[in-house]
Amino acid sequence: MKIYAIGDLHLSSNSNKPMDIFGWHNHKERIFEDWKARVKPEDLVLLVGDTSWAIHLDEAKQDLQEIAELPGTKVLIKGNHDYWWSTLSKMNKLYDNMFFLHNNVYVFGDYVICGTRGWLCPNETKFTEEDLKVYEREAMRFKNSLDKAKTTGAKTIIAMLHYPPTNELFENSLFTALINEYNVDKVVYGHLHGNDFFKTGLQGRVNNVEYSLVSCDYLDFKLKELI
Repeated sequence: MKIYAIGDLHLSSNSNKPMDIFGWHNHKERIFEDWKARVKPEDLVLLVGDTSWAIHLDEAKQDLQEIAELPGTKVLIKGNHDYWWSTLSKMNKLYDNMFFLHNNVYVFGDYVICGTRGWLCPNETKFTEEDLKVYEREAMRFKNSLDKAKTTGAKTIIAMLHYPPTNELFENSLFTALINEYNVDKVVYGHLHGNDFFKTGLQGRVNNVEYSLVSCDYLDFKLKELI
């Protein structure tokens, strides 16, 4: 069994949001081609947010159905553009091979997957009082998921975030504090696009934690193999 990750698919079956204007030519076809070539039915794929441009769940179902038909089990978290995101009870009834993560966890063999959307971390460029409220709320949701991860008995914790866990200066945050406290092994996140912003994402092994940026354009529209 293998675990893969990718983020920011920005699918738009029912939305007029083509990504060609950003140079993402045929990006869905490129991602799906790589997915079908590498992922087996017994594998797990982590989708770290901004999955569909749809506004409502009914509008997102075509995008979600296309993902459901791909090999493997999928775990999804919410991104800042996933306006279609609904209640867990409603979403987790849709597909047998797709699991939506929000204040909960997913166990996969010896691994437990936890996470939350995250938010902007405190920085010197733009961080308002409202940002602080959302940042602290998302950190609490992350802690709730980590607490549940500890109860599963799984040996290894993999954390999913949509936003990076630090600011562009790689300073410690509420998210990195929790990651270190709970001995998370791997962290995957997305949200960042373009070479200038790729450089602002924490990468590699820091304090025995492996951090990976998995925005699809950063990965050249191929899945990243984690395990």
